Amino acid sequence: MVDNSYFGSSDEITKLMETVETTVIKYFSNSNRRKGMDVLRPKTKIERHSITFAMGCFAGCTAALTLALILMVRAHSIKNPNNPEFDKGKLQYMDTMFPLYSLFGFIFLHMLMYAGNIYFWRRFRVNYSFIFGFKQGTKLGYREVLLLSFGLAVLALASVLLNLDMEMDSETKDYKALSELLPLFLVLLVVLILLCPFNLIYRSNRYFFLVCLFHCICAPLYKVTLPDFFSVDQLTSQVQAIRSLQFYVCYYGWGDYKHGQNTCKSYDVFNTFTFIVSCIPYWSLLLQCLRRLVEEKDHMQGYNGLKYFFTIVAVSMRTAYNLESLKNEVNWRILAGVFSIVAAIYGTYWDLVVDWGLLQRNSKNRWLRDKLLLPYKSVYFGAMVLNVLLRFAWLQTVLKFNVSFMHTQTMIAVVASLEVIRRGIWSFFRLENEHLNNVGKYRAFKSVPLPFNYDEDRGKHE
Repeated sequence: MVDNSYFGSSDEITKLMETVETTVIKYFSNSNRRKGMDVLRPKTKIERHSITFAMGCFAGCTAALTLALILMVRAHSIKNPNNPEFDKGKLQYMDTMFPLYSLFGFIFLHMLMYAGNIYFWRRFRVNYSFIFGFKQGTKLGYREVLLLSFGLAVLALASVLLNLDMEMDSETKDYKALSELLPLFLVLLVVLILLCPFNLIYRSNRYFFLVCLFHCICAPLYKVTLPDFFSVDQLTSQVQAIRSLQFYVCYYGWGDYKHGQNTCKSYDVFNTFTFIVSCIPYWSLLLQCLRRLVEEKDHMQGYNGLKYFFTIVAVSMRTAYNLESLKNEVNWRILAGVFSIVAAIYGTYWDLVVDWGLLQRNSKNRWLRDKLLLPYKSVYFGAMVLNVLLRFAWLQTVLKFNVSFMHTQTMIAVVASLEVIRRGIWSFFRLENEHLNNVGKYRAFKSVPLPFNYDEDRGKHE
């Protein structure tokens, strides 16, 4: 139908196409026609069945290992119920190994949410690859992300099963140092894969992630783009994972792993860095907002920076209140609660109104916005309610809800996981709103990259 229409047979349109091709080849491909045509007419990425097969294999292994872990925990729970040494071993496990392995749980959950977002972005035609500035043909599909996430889950679960038994040797009364080193070996393996310079395991995507991470750490020295800003927003939901990395340094650096004990909170250096690592993502966002305020003269960036300032104060107050020496201080509890409420209300308003573009009273879709990609309005209202509820999950850290069947570390992990889920939901609607603004306002400038601003000669996607 297109070939037989005026659009397909018009000489004027043919000349316009030739002009565009000539311009792109001359100015964006260094007069290399092959490179220019690859940009303008990229080849369709072929879905490989091996990816789907491997993903299913790892997913099955994850399910089997999870079931084995549940059965092993159940078996250990009924073993020697009157043995005080056994109860002591369980508590030591929750205080030492659980924070170490929870790091992989947070990463796995985040990758699952990202895979889900990719699936729905593609389904509802959100041009996420253009918004993020991915090199054409290198963006990961949800199958590839699931493959990586389930692969990580298999490694982590296998490691947990290997050193689940935290009881001391019956003869020597010593902990086996080698089993305690398994989480460290796993972290080093993940870091080595991430930094691997060879064209293995999606090198271009690893490079893209590392560049964004480097720009976030070095804020405000680099010009702020949407991928950089979006990446730090994701890191704000992984504060507990960053704390786990800090615990890795203390647990293995101070030699606690040799005795299976957690004495990190007794060190002033550790407590000081607890404040620092908790605020790193928010501090980076604040600096990025200040740079955009200076460069773009956009007062909204000032208000956005104020939001992150309140968040930094709230996180610092909650961290101070959770320290052993201040747990009984009523004043710290009140300050932590007040600043947290202010930051949560401010952040919730910004999420719904600015980032998602919703709550527009005069919109034709009342209390939403004029353009919606999802066919059901109830999804938007449900997402708003869920965002508000999950935003206030931090109340547990101040009010100290006690759940009889949950250890303190388990409760911390649950609250951190809820924040990861909230951020995953936020990401979908944030990019949907960005996509609609790009389409409606015909914009591709400043923080939103052009589709041909990358170096064509850099690594290729495997």
